[in-house]
Amino acid sequence: MTGSTGFVRLSHIDQGTGEPELLILHGLFGSARNWAGLAKRFAETRRVVAVDARNHGGSPWDDDMAYPAMAADLLEQIDTLGLTRPVVLGHSMGGKTAMYAALSRPEKIGALIVADMAPVAYRHTHMPLVVAMRALDLARVRRRAEADAALAPVAPQQAMRDFLLQNLVFENGRARWRLNLAAIAMHLPGLLGWDSPAPAAPFAGPALFVHGGRSAFVRPEYHETIRRLFPAARIETITGAGHWLHADRPAEFAVAVERFLATLG
Repeated sequence: MTGSTGFVRLSHIDQGTGEPELLILHGLFGSARNWAGLAKRFAETRRVVAVDARNHGGSPWDDDMAYPAMAADLLEQIDTLGLTRPVVLGHSMGGKTAMYAALSRPEKIGALIVADMAPVAYRHTHMPLVVAMRALDLARVRRRAEADAALAPVAPQQAMRDFLLQNLVFENGRARWRLNLAAIAMHLPGLLGWDSPAPAAPFAGPALFVHGGRSAFVRPEYHETIRRLFPAARIETITGAGHWLHADRPAEFAVAVERFLATLG
Protein backbone atom coordinates (compact mmCIF):
# COMPACT_ATOMS: atom_id res chain seq x y z
CA MET A 1 0.00 0.00 0.00
CA THR A 2 1.43 3.37 -0.96
CA GLY A 3 0.21 6.92 -1.11
CA SER A 4 -1.18 9.22 1.54
CA THR A 5 -4.44 7.82 2.93
CA GLY A 6 -5.01 9.86 6.10
CA PHE A 7 -4.60 6.87 8.39
CA VAL A 8 -3.87 3.16 8.13
CA ARG A 9 -5.31 0.36 10.25
CA LEU A 10 -2.45 -0.90 12.38
CA SER A 11 -1.57 -4.50 13.06
CA HIS A 12 -1.75 -5.07 16.79
CA ILE A 13 -1.64 -7.52 19.69
CA ASP A 14 -4.54 -7.16 22.14
CA GLN A 15 -4.53 -8.95 25.50
CA GLY A 16 -5.78 -8.64 29.06
CA THR A 17 -8.71 -6.79 30.58
CA GLY A 18 -9.14 -3.89 32.95
CA GLU A 19 -8.40 -0.19 33.15
CA PRO A 20 -6.63 2.06 32.69
CA GLU A 21 -5.97 0.49 29.31
CA LEU A 22 -2.43 0.69 27.96
CA LEU A 23 -1.49 1.22 24.31
CA ILE A 24 2.17 0.60 23.39
CA LEU A 25 4.03 2.16 20.43
CA HIS A 26 7.47 0.86 19.47
CA GLY A 27 10.35 2.87 18.05
CA LEU A 28 12.03 3.05 14.64
CA PHE A 29 12.91 -0.39 13.20
CA GLY A 30 10.88 -2.05 15.98
CA SER A 31 7.56 -3.86 16.21
CA ALA A 32 4.91 -4.87 18.70
CA ARG A 33 6.69 -8.22 19.07
CA ASN A 34 9.67 -6.46 20.67
CA TRP A 35 7.35 -5.61 23.56
CA ALA A 36 5.87 -9.09 23.99
CA GLY A 37 7.36 -9.82 27.41
CA LEU A 38 6.52 -6.48 28.98
CA ALA A 39 3.08 -6.37 27.36
CA LYS A 40 2.30 -9.78 28.84
CA ARG A 41 3.37 -8.56 32.28
CA PHE A 42 1.32 -5.37 32.07
CA ALA A 43 -1.68 -7.35 30.77
CA GLU A 44 -1.91 -9.24 34.05
CA THR A 45 -3.77 -6.25 35.49
CA ARG A 46 -5.20 -4.34 32.51
CA ARG A 47 -5.99 -4.41 28.81
CA VAL A 48 -2.83 -3.90 26.77
CA VAL A 49 -2.66 -3.21 23.04
CA ALA A 50 0.74 -3.17 21.31
CA VAL A 51 0.69 -1.89 17.72
CA ASP A 52 2.97 -2.02 14.70
CA ALA A 53 3.55 1.48 13.31
CA ARG A 54 2.86 2.05 9.62
CA ASN A 55 5.72 0.72 7.46
CA HIS A 56 6.71 -1.65 10.27
CA GLY A 57 5.83 -5.22 11.24
CA GLY A 58 2.48 -6.39 9.95
CA SER A 59 1.02 -2.93 9.36
CA PRO A 60 0.34 -1.50 5.89
CA TRP A 61 2.95 0.51 4.01
CA ASP A 62 2.35 4.14 3.11
CA ASP A 63 4.55 6.84 1.58
CA ASP A 64 3.61 9.32 4.33
CA MET A 65 5.52 8.72 7.54
CA ALA A 66 5.34 12.14 9.16
CA TYR A 67 4.20 12.41 12.77
CA PRO A 68 0.77 13.89 11.94
CA ALA A 69 0.01 10.76 9.89
CA MET A 70 1.29 8.36 12.53
CA ALA A 71 -0.61 10.22 15.25
CA ALA A 72 -3.75 9.88 13.11
CA ASP A 73 -3.13 6.12 12.97
CA LEU A 74 -2.87 6.02 16.75
CA LEU A 75 -6.06 8.02 17.29
CA GLU A 76 -7.95 5.89 14.78
CA GLN A 77 -6.75 2.76 16.56
CA ILE A 78 -8.06 4.09 19.85
CA ASP A 79 -11.49 4.59 18.29
CA THR A 80 -11.51 1.32 16.32
CA LEU A 81 -10.61 -0.80 19.36
CA GLY A 82 -13.00 1.04 21.65
CA LEU A 83 -10.31 2.20 24.03
CA THR A 84 -11.40 4.74 26.62
CA ARG A 85 -8.77 7.45 27.13
CA PRO A 86 -5.95 4.89 27.40
CA VAL A 87 -2.51 5.41 28.78
CA VAL A 88 -0.22 5.64 25.74
CA LEU A 89 3.34 4.37 26.13
CA GLY A 90 5.71 5.24 23.30
CA HIS A 91 9.40 4.55 22.89
CA SER A 92 11.65 6.75 20.73
CA MET A 93 9.75 7.36 17.45
CA GLY A 94 6.68 5.94 19.18
CA GLY A 95 7.22 8.46 21.96
CA LYS A 96 7.11 11.35 19.52
CA THR A 97 4.01 9.89 17.90
CA ALA A 98 2.36 9.63 21.32
CA MET A 99 3.34 13.20 22.24
CA TYR A 100 2.01 14.56 18.96
CA ALA A 101 -1.29 12.73 19.42
CA ALA A 102 -1.64 13.92 23.03
CA LEU A 103 -0.99 17.52 22.07
CA SER A 104 -3.36 17.45 19.09
CA ARG A 105 -6.23 15.44 20.64
CA PRO A 106 -5.77 15.50 24.43
CA GLU A 107 -9.34 14.38 25.05
CA LYS A 108 -8.51 10.98 23.53
CA ILE A 109 -5.58 10.14 25.82
CA GLY A 110 -5.74 9.68 29.57
CA ALA A 111 -2.03 9.69 30.36
CA LEU A 112 1.31 9.52 28.62
CA ILE A 113 4.48 7.47 29.15
CA VAL A 114 7.40 8.51 26.95
CA ALA A 115 10.42 6.20 26.94
CA ASP A 116 13.79 7.84 26.20
CA MET A 117 12.55 10.63 23.98
CA ALA A 118 11.94 14.37 24.23
CA PRO A 119 9.92 16.83 22.09
CA VAL A 120 13.06 18.19 20.43
CA ALA A 121 14.94 17.82 17.16
CA TYR A 122 18.00 15.56 17.16
CA ARG A 123 21.12 15.92 15.03
CA HIS A 124 22.19 12.29 14.72
CA THR A 125 21.07 10.09 11.84
CA HIS A 126 20.30 6.44 11.19
CA MET A 127 20.73 6.90 7.45
CA PRO A 128 23.87 4.69 7.19
CA LEU A 129 21.82 1.82 8.61
CA VAL A 130 18.97 2.43 6.20
CA VAL A 131 21.37 2.67 3.24
CA ALA A 132 23.09 -0.58 4.22
CA MET A 133 19.79 -2.41 4.65
CA ARG A 134 18.50 -1.18 1.30
CA ALA A 135 21.79 -2.16 -0.38
CA LEU A 136 21.41 -5.82 0.58
CA ASP A 137 20.68 -7.96 -2.47
CA LEU A 138 17.84 -9.92 -0.90
CA ALA A 139 17.58 -12.19 -3.93
CA ARG A 140 20.98 -13.60 -2.97
CA VAL A 141 20.47 -13.73 0.81
CA ARG A 142 19.75 -17.29 1.88
CA ARG A 143 20.62 -17.13 5.56
CA ARG A 144 20.33 -14.50 8.26
CA ALA A 145 24.06 -14.84 8.91
CA GLU A 146 24.78 -13.46 5.43
CA ALA A 147 22.77 -10.33 6.12
CA ASP A 148 24.39 -10.04 9.54
CA ALA A 149 27.86 -10.04 8.00
CA ALA A 150 26.84 -7.44 5.41
CA LEU A 151 25.55 -5.05 8.09
CA ALA A 152 28.52 -5.45 10.43
CA PRO A 153 30.59 -2.57 8.94
CA VAL A 154 27.87 0.01 9.71
CA ALA A 155 26.42 -1.71 12.80
CA PRO A 156 29.39 -3.18 14.68
CA GLN A 157 27.36 -3.97 17.79
CA GLN A 158 25.79 -7.41 17.59
CA ALA A 159 22.78 -6.32 19.63
CA MET A 160 21.94 -3.64 17.08
CA ARG A 161 22.25 -6.07 14.18
CA ASP A 162 20.08 -8.60 15.98
CA PHE A 163 17.47 -5.88 16.50
CA LEU A 164 17.51 -4.83 12.84
CA LEU A 165 17.45 -8.40 11.56
CA GLN A 166 14.27 -9.18 13.43
CA ASN A 167 12.73 -7.38 10.45
CA LEU A 168 14.22 -9.80 7.91
CA VAL A 169 11.86 -12.66 7.12
CA PHE A 170 12.15 -15.60 4.75
CA GLU A 171 9.15 -16.75 2.73
CA ASN A 172 9.32 -19.53 0.16
CA GLY A 173 13.10 -19.36 0.25
CA ARG A 174 13.26 -15.62 -0.39
CA ALA A 175 14.19 -12.86 2.03
CA ARG A 176 12.25 -9.63 2.49
CA TRP A 177 12.17 -6.74 4.91
CA ARG A 178 9.12 -6.12 7.09
CA LEU A 179 10.07 -2.44 6.87
CA ASN A 180 9.27 0.12 4.19
CA LEU A 181 12.86 1.30 3.96
CA ALA A 182 12.12 3.70 1.10
CA ALA A 183 9.55 5.60 3.19
CA ILE A 184 11.82 5.55 6.23
CA ALA A 185 14.70 6.98 4.20
CA MET A 186 12.49 9.71 2.77
CA HIS A 187 11.12 10.76 6.17
CA LEU A 188 14.13 10.15 8.40
CA PRO A 189 15.02 13.84 8.85
CA GLY A 190 11.44 14.55 9.92
CA LEU A 191 11.39 11.57 12.28
CA LEU A 192 14.47 12.91 14.02
CA GLY A 193 13.00 16.41 14.07
CA TRP A 194 10.04 17.80 15.96
CA ASP A 195 7.24 20.19 15.08
CA SER A 196 4.48 20.59 17.66
CA PRO A 197 0.93 20.49 16.31
CA ALA A 198 -0.68 23.90 15.98
CA PRO A 199 -2.05 25.22 18.20
CA ALA A 200 0.36 23.56 20.62
CA ALA A 201 -1.62 23.86 23.86
CA PRO A 202 0.04 21.88 26.65
CA PHE A 203 -1.15 18.38 27.47
CA ALA A 204 -2.36 18.74 31.05
CA GLY A 205 -2.78 15.04 31.80
CA PRO A 206 -0.43 12.84 33.81
CA ALA A 207 2.85 12.12 32.03
CA LEU A 208 5.96 10.08 32.79
CA PHE A 209 9.18 10.66 30.89
CA VAL A 210 11.51 7.79 31.70
CA HIS A 211 14.95 7.61 30.14
CA GLY A 212 18.16 5.63 30.27
CA GLY A 213 21.05 6.93 32.32
CA ARG A 214 23.50 6.04 29.55
CA SER A 215 21.37 7.67 26.84
CA ALA A 216 21.70 11.24 25.56
CA PHE A 217 18.13 11.50 24.28
CA VAL A 218 16.73 13.24 27.37
CA ARG A 219 19.36 15.76 28.46
CA PRO A 220 18.80 18.08 31.44
CA GLU A 221 18.52 21.03 29.06
CA TYR A 222 15.45 19.36 27.48
CA HIS A 223 13.52 19.26 30.76
CA GLU A 224 12.20 22.80 30.38
CA THR A 225 10.74 21.99 26.96
CA ILE A 226 9.19 18.79 28.30
CA ARG A 227 7.52 20.61 31.18
CA ARG A 228 6.34 23.46 28.97
CA LEU A 229 4.39 21.07 26.76
CA PHE A 230 3.61 18.51 29.49
CA PRO A 231 3.35 20.51 32.73
CA ALA A 232 2.41 17.48 34.86
CA ALA A 233 5.42 15.48 33.65
CA ARG A 234 7.49 13.36 35.98
CA ILE A 235 11.02 12.71 34.70
CA GLU A 236 12.79 9.56 35.87
CA THR A 237 16.11 7.95 35.06
CA ILE A 238 16.88 4.22 34.87
CA THR A 239 20.52 3.91 35.86
CA GLY A 240 22.66 1.79 33.54
CA ALA A 241 20.14 1.73 30.70
CA GLY A 242 20.74 3.06 27.21
CA HIS A 243 18.26 4.18 24.59
CA TRP A 244 16.56 0.76 24.47
CA LEU A 245 15.93 0.97 28.20
CA HIS A 246 13.06 -1.51 28.13
CA ALA A 247 15.46 -4.13 26.74
CA ASP A 248 18.52 -3.10 28.78
CA ARG A 249 16.71 -2.98 32.14
CA PRO A 250 13.29 -4.56 31.61
CA ALA A 251 12.56 -5.18 35.31
CA GLU A 252 13.42 -1.63 36.34
CA PHE A 253 11.49 -0.21 33.40
CA ALA A 254 8.43 -2.32 34.26
CA VAL A 255 8.52 -1.15 37.88
CA ALA A 256 8.70 2.51 36.79
CA VAL A 257 5.72 2.06 34.48
CA GLU A 258 3.69 0.13 37.06
CA ARG A 259 4.45 2.69 39.77
CA PHE A 260 3.17 5.44 37.48
CA LEU A 261 0.07 3.45 36.49
CA ALA A 262 -0.71 2.91 40.18
CA THR A 263 -0.98 6.68 40.66
CA LEU A 264 -3.75 6.90 38.06
CA GLY A 265 -6.28 5.03 40.15
